[in-house]
Amino acid sequence: MTSLADYRGRFAPTPSGPLHFGSLVAALGSYLDARAAGGRWLVRIEDIDPPRCPEGADTTILRQLETFGLEWDEAVCWQHERYAAYQQALDQLMQQKLAYPCSCSRKQWQGHDIYPGWCRNGVCEPGKPVAWRLRSDLAQRPITWQDRLFGHQQFDPAELGDVVLKRKDHLWAYQLAVVVDDAAQGITDVVRGLDLLDNTPWQRQLQIALRLPEPRYLHLPLVVTPEGQKLSKQNLAPALAEDDKGVRRQLFQALQALDQAPPEALATEPPASQLHWGVAHWSVERLSPVRHRMSP
Repeated sequence: MTSLADYRGRFAPTPSGPLHFGSLVAALGSYLDARAAGGRWLVRIEDIDPPRCPEGADTTILRQLETFGLEWDEAVCWQHERYAAYQQALDQLMQQKLAYPCSCSRKQWQGHDIYPGWCRNGVCEPGKPVAWRLRSDLAQRPITWQDRLFGHQQFDPAELGDVVLKRKDHLWAYQLAVVVDDAAQGITDVVRGLDLLDNTPWQRQLQIALRLPEPRYLHLPLVVTPEGQKLSKQNLAPALAEDDKGVRRQLFQALQALDQAPPEALATEPPASQLHWGVAHWSVERLSPVRHRMSP
């Protein structure tokens, strides 16, 4: 169990566009959990996929966090500065025979639910560009952990497939980068959306293989549209408000989405007052273990 004094949390957005209400709920949940524990809250910009990251989106995100009063404690971590650390981790996995090169394209295995592991014992098409995959069948399995909201979890990552660690275009993949960076930043508690819960088995496999600490996890219900779609930049979720009245309203709505039952009088208070109340009253026990929350 993490001691409160050692708590280190983080918010790690991909700068593919401005933050939306679903992002705010995730950021606020991680912020309140850290502050209520007397811990530190960090921000990491996960910009390892430049084609998805328009210029200026990162600075927009940081400005939005500041507008909502969500101040971080240490220098922002930028993943584009961390490539050497990811390569070192991949080299370790290669030495353990837990990572292998794969020449297969998605089109070749589209008839399968997961990648069938055709290149596990040698590249199928020598000379072609390769991605690097995790041997999920040889790493630790099954994977179990206790999610702080959704309880006991158990997965066999081999049934999920051999996840990509480094892409054919030489860009780093999320699973490896997030594990390396969480360890480097000393993250003890990961608070994030439920859409990432089934990524956790691969991440815990990597943590065990690389002998890295295993943080606690709290996955929050996803904010969805009336049609049941996850709010995301890809489906053009509107950016967060910038005017003072809109900021106060949306921060209050985010507290409601986190089941914290803020008093109605708080809705017109400035961000500092709302956050002060949120930290003082934060309770994971109030959260309902449901998969979705409707966007206001």
